[in-house]
Amino acid sequence: MLDTYREVLTPEGVALHLPAAGPVPRALAWLLDLVVRLGVLLALAMVLGMLGGLGEGLYSVGLFLVFWAYPIVLEAAWNGQTPGKRALGLRVVAGDGAPVGWLPAVVRNLMRAVDMLPFGYATGLASCLYDRHSRRLGDLVADTVVVHVLPRQLDPQLPPATPLAPAQALLPDEQAAIVAFGERAPRLSAGRQAELAALAHPLTGSTGGEGVRRLYGMANWLLGRR
Repeated sequence: MLDTYREVLTPEGVALHLPAAGPVPRALAWLLDLVVRLGVLLALAMVLGMLGGLGEGLYSVGLFLVFWAYPIVLEAAWNGQTPGKRALGLRVVAGDGAPVGWLPAVVRNLMRAVDMLPFGYATGLASCLYDRHSRRLGDLVADTVVVHVLPRQLDPQLPPATPLAPAQALLPDEQAAIVAFGERAPRLSAGRQAELAALAHPLTGSTGGEGVRRLYGMANWLLGRR
């Protein structure tokens, strides 16, 4: 129950692990969005206040749009994020990990009227605390989940070496081990690099500095740098 990752199996058989966001970051994101909304309403009040009765009517329309259309439009059209969610590194996705669509965005946000009951989002908080993926009632009904946005993975930085194709077919774990060596070995001492390279002697046919260089070359080849 301490594991908040939501595992989803794609049709291709690939397991996705979605890091579900808890109630605290979600509440902070909501507060940031509330500040944005109040700022927009304040600007509207200053502008529309000069239009008399017409301005009051337009302000009522703007009030409705800011509090109800704001999250729906942004989540559906802005990659599942509002300004508050983006600032906190959160995103709304469908239950299967796909981008959230218009209908789920509408349903989950209209359900806020229930999540707010009886006051202060008490129902939504109780649902978040009970559900292992911290989903409020709106998420359960719309089949959505709020997740942390994982940091973008940069291309591995390997020392320059002439790409070298392995002399034999390698299993996926073996390929990953060679790439990991190429990424981490530059931070190790020369002696430790040679010690690790000696383990791959049956593959490289070399030891010492030459074995290290051959492993660097194979790592670059496996990463497509040919």
